[in-house]
Amino acid sequence: MVDNTRGILAMSASVVVFIFNDALIKLAAESVPAIQAIGVRGVFATLWCLLALLVTGTWRKLHWAANPRIVFRGVLEAGSAIFYLVALFQIPFAIATAVNLSTPVILTVLAVLILKEDVRWRRWSAVIVGFVGVLLVIQPHPGDLNAWTWLALLGTAIGCMRDIIVRFLPVGVPTLVVSFTSALVVGVVSCSWALVEGWQPMSGAAIGYMLGSSLLLAMGYQFVVIALRSGGEFSVIGAFRYGSILWALAIGYVVWGEVPNVLAMIGIAVIVGSGLYILHRERVRH
Repeated sequence: MVDNTRGILAMSASVVVFIFNDALIKLAAESVPAIQAIGVRGVFATLWCLLALLVTGTWRKLHWAANPRIVFRGVLEAGSAIFYLVALFQIPFAIATAVNLSTPVILTVLAVLILKEDVRWRRWSAVIVGFVGVLLVIQPHPGDLNAWTWLALLGTAIGCMRDIIVRFLPVGVPTLVVSFTSALVVGVVSCSWALVEGWQPMSGAAIGYMLGSSLLLAMGYQFVVIALRSGGEFSVIGAFRYGSILWALAIGYVVWGEVPNVLAMIGIAVIVGSGLYILHRERVRH
């Protein structure tokens, strides 16, 4: 029987740091072009990962960074980040969040088709009900759907393929090297794009936001790769991404004074219930 505990804990940790990372990069992007903000954040994240490689002595295995599969995963990371974040600044936050939180559903489908996981009706139901809870929280308006929405969906789908490919990485490659390569590719691609568009001056506050965001991004890379390489089932681990909406609501309230309505509160209860049910089914299976 597969034990998903380590994967669930790591994925839950990644959700926390990624949502705070999103909040900081959103603040930075208020005064810096989106692609430039993504690029600078990627460069800073690369430096954080490099520091961790030097401190832990893992730099001795840095040659793995040139492995084609790891580089390909980095390219997918860059595509996912750029497509999704560019779309995020063109469509309502609620629509983009709804699209991005379709990840557990897409991951479950890919886990069945590619990894041949045995996903039964109870788990399918819990994943889909969790997504319904997300829609209740963010309450997107169908009239806001446009080409940018499809770009956000493309970024999300590429992100799911990036997650799936982790299962096919060489066994001996350290997680830190995977994170370093992902950050490096995102930084190089985004900064190159920003230079073509025209580099814009940045305030000290914006640089501070991107520096903090980059540290959280580097940590998030670590947690998510640990989760996906834990040997657990993607269809179970992926469902715990829904927890990000709870943190998003908390940050929205503290930073922007956003208060959820009754439907949103019902949605929160549905999301929590879905996660608890998946944990219950895991305990029953074991």
